[in-house]
Amino acid sequence: MYLAFKLSMPGCNSWDGRWSGENGEHVKVLNVKTTSSVKLGYYSYDFGDGWRAGVSVDVVDKNEAHKLKKRSNGFCGYDWMVQEIIKYGRIRPEPERRQDNKG
Repeated sequence: MYLAFKLSMPGCNSWDGRWSGENGEHVKVLNVKTTSSVKLGYYSYDFGDGWRAGVSVDVVDKNEAHKLKKRSNGFCGYDWMVQEIIKYGRIRPEPERRQDNKG
């Protein structure tokens, strides 16, 4: 079973209201045994400076997974969001993530 994580930037605080990656498809596909640990749907993360990211999670078949991987322009360095969704079921705010790094 494959999970497709699709990145979007619905909140753009740039001078022109645009995101440099908006014309590309940004997908991370993972082969998983079960989706029980990951809730399908939409996750949002507010950076606190006017920027907001969105990650949608869907189940895809092997053929679609292959197509998505080929079309993807990478995940723009936001792979940590995928790990947060898998591990915690949400994208935690920065102070909470920073607290983990202190221990």
